Amino acid sequence: MPKVTSVIVPYATYLRVYEPLAAFPEPERGHWARYARRPDLPSCQDELRRSLADLAPTPPVAVPVHESDDAFVLETDGVVRVCPWRTRLRGWQALGELAEDFPLPVLDALLPPVVRHQATRDYERWLAGHPDARPWIRTATWQVPINWFVLFADDEREYVEGAGGEEPVLRYRTPMVQARRRVARGLRALRDAVDESLLIDGLVDVGRWLEEFHPRSLVELDYGGLVHALPAGTLEGDHSAADVAEGIAALRRGDGEDAEEAYGRLVERWRAVRDLRSAN
Repeated sequence: MPKVTSVIVPYATYLRVYEPLAAFPEPERGHWARYARRPDLPSCQDELRRSLADLAPTPPVAVPVHESDDAFVLETDGVVRVCPWRTRLRGWQALGELAEDFPLPVLDALLPPVVRHQATRDYERWLAGHPDARPWIRTATWQVPINWFVLFADDEREYVEGAGGEEPVLRYRTPMVQARRRVARGLRALRDAVDESLLIDGLVDVGRWLEEFHPRSLVELDYGGLVHALPAGTLEGDHSAADVAEGIAALRRGDGEDAEEAYGRLVERWRAVRDLRSAN
């Protein structure tokens, strides 16, 4: 487990897919097989430090020049699975979303227009030769999107209280087949209850993304650095996936009152984080 350092993961959460080695063609499969045997596998903190280091120069490096050949590794039931970082691809995609998070004058101060425009041109050229490219990791800041919780059950929740210099961990892991099944069930319940909503759109998008991966993959929701933004003492009692599952079950049986109550618990739990973001 990563120790707390002078560089703390920012207030970001992650949805990751770990694919079995069999999902990768050669020679990439061989690379990941050798990589997984390394004794010094990097952590989330290592990924963050490398990304922040690119922002230190003047002008900053908006997107890495070369794609990362690192990954997160999991071994369960004798099966090795990897989640490639694909930092360059994710950097390009995140750059396209920055305009939604910052006013233009602030964005220009953070990343000058010439840097952004060059990165955009590089991405367009690269994408022309890699039209099916997709990241293994999705990131959200200051929140866990509600549609992510749909993929998990409460008994898949893992909470480790931070102690001895280690940071707390709150995450969920589930087999890909379960995640896809829950997406399908959630969509049916939502579409039967409402004509359209942002939650439906987001769940459709996540479902399409999951279909890109091997059926024996594992899906992980990691609260990441958001554990530092949540009020003290609330992590242990955070069962947001259970509230989402209860709300969807209520919609399925036509119980709007119970669905609204479950949604109300979610809103109340995440209000403190939303207020902190607004104050930042």
